[in-house]
Amino acid sequence: MNIKEAKQQVKYTVKSYLTQNEDGKYIVSVEKQRPIFLMGPPGIGKTAIMQQVADELGINLVSYSMTHHTRQSALGLPFITDKVYDGKTVRVSEYTMSEIISSMYDKEEETGRKEGILFLDEINCVSETLAPSMLQFLQFKTFGRHRIPDGWVVVTAGNPPEYNDSVREFDIVTWDRLKRIDVEPDYPVWKEYAYRYHIHPAIISYLNARPQDFYLVQTTVDGKSFVTARGWEDLSTIIRLYEQNDFPVDINLMSQYLQNSRIAEEFAIYYSLYNKYKSDYQIDQILDGNVSDDIVERAKVARFDERLTVLGLLLDNLGNDFNTIYEKEETLRPLVREFRERKAVIQGATPDKAMDTLKEIQKRICMLNYGEDSKPAQDKINAIIDEVRRSSPNSGMGVYNVILSEMSKENAARKDLVTRTGSRLHNLFEFVKRTFGTENEMLILVTELTSNYYASNFISHYGCEDYFTYNKDLMFYERQKEITKEISDLDMD
Repeated sequence: MNIKEAKQQVKYTVKSYLTQNEDGKYIVSVEKQRPIFLMGPPGIGKTAIMQQVADELGINLVSYSMTHHTRQSALGLPFITDKVYDGKTVRVSEYTMSEIISSMYDKEEETGRKEGILFLDEINCVSETLAPSMLQFLQFKTFGRHRIPDGWVVVTAGNPPEYNDSVREFDIVTWDRLKRIDVEPDYPVWKEYAYRYHIHPAIISYLNARPQDFYLVQTTVDGKSFVTARGWEDLSTIIRLYEQNDFPVDINLMSQYLQNSRIAEEFAIYYSLYNKYKSDYQIDQILDGNVSDDIVERAKVARFDERLTVLGLLLDNLGNDFNTIYEKEETLRPLVREFRERKAVIQGATPDKAMDTLKEIQKRICMLNYGEDSKPAQDKINAIIDEVRRSSPNSGMGVYNVILSEMSKENAARKDLVTRTGSRLHNLFEFVKRTFGTENEMLILVTELTSNYYASNFISHYGCEDYFTYNKDLMFYERQKEITKEISDLDMD
């Protein structure tokens, strides 16, 4: 299965293992929970999905690569202690709590959550001295004398032996105690992730034209030659930093992340062309509906790979608007909810008490674990607090009116951007229709908008007549609209 399906299977299993009966006890005890084993080639996202699952379920994640562990760090250090048996004192060996077990308790203390995932990567590549203990752990969930805490689910991962010479084969007894999920690379699924997490558009555009270069492992006379999803993602990050610092992005950089000389060279050439087309084509003018006839004629006679690049450039430019709208919605949503719940409290309070309530809301948003996304919401509250201090209202009602005014401004800015983005999206469809017709390139456009999380979120919220028309005309699959609250809920009135 692909990594998206594997993630769903992990999520289903973790939720099932954490299901409690009416007495508050786990229906499946820790000892009876089969550890999940993700088996798949390196660099396809096995580690990445674990954080996503933990975040979506609101539980802890403790992650270790087992190739870095010795028997001592996994089991704990031995020490001598005295025990009394039949009235006789004898000296015996015991173990301190292992680093892995203690880190789980540390995470519970840090977050206040008592449930989590213990993710052990490269489990089938442990050292020879640790292998027997790991097999015992997979069967009994104990390191030395210490069992993992209740409420923690074990997920492991490993590579097939053809990808890693250090792999140790498990016997049938061990496999029969694991819940095995085999994962394979899948570019269309990874592309959804790439749009969601802002992979460099040149990479997405290149792989759209050459999907066979997404994942490749070969054995040649010179050794292993490979390109992985992890390599593309890490290359994306470094390209953005090189661009930010005005460093040269060339074949030397590509070959450090793409361990296949042909793909590294071809992507380096493509990246140069991508930036050339970026300056040659009037991207903003196209989206604003002011494209020149010369650009249209050039695009009409362009080769297919150049057309794909132009489409990628247009989608990237418009994608910035989709992203901004999404972030504005995510900022407004918790604020509107919190302000509505405390409307009466703020209106009936003194100005000082109303200000205290604002600060409480700010702390609550942070406590509710919005993560990095909480910063814009907290910044907005700071701006409201500053405006309250500047205007000095003499009542709680006055403070609430300031809140209402500031939130209305923010929402008006969002609505203006939605209107502008809808117009630019329409102009994109018009350009593709005028330049390329309604076949291949139009199908690609609809496909990319569907794959892009932020684009599909925009369309499901605000609609796009062109998208639905060509989606239907091209007999492309219907994407089920997300069940969302009405956008009008973002209004404070």
